[in-house]
Amino acid sequence: MTTPPDERLNDLEVRLTFLDDAVAALGESEAQQTQRLLQLEHALAELRQELAALRTALADDVRAEPPPPHY
Repeated sequence: MTTPPDERLNDLEVRLTFLDDAVAALGESEAQQTQRLLQLEHALAELRQELAALRTALADDVRAEPPPPHY
């Protein structure tokens, strides 16, 4: 039993509409994930800079610090 062409066309149009919605949702999701990834990369770069500064500061302080009084 074959389906009439009009019914097949309607079915294809409905499927295309759902696919368009899915593609739009995926595109929005991808854009949000990209934005979040950029934020995380920026935060990581800041943390690396802070860590490097702390390491430098701690290394300098240890050398300049006098020995404890009990020595």
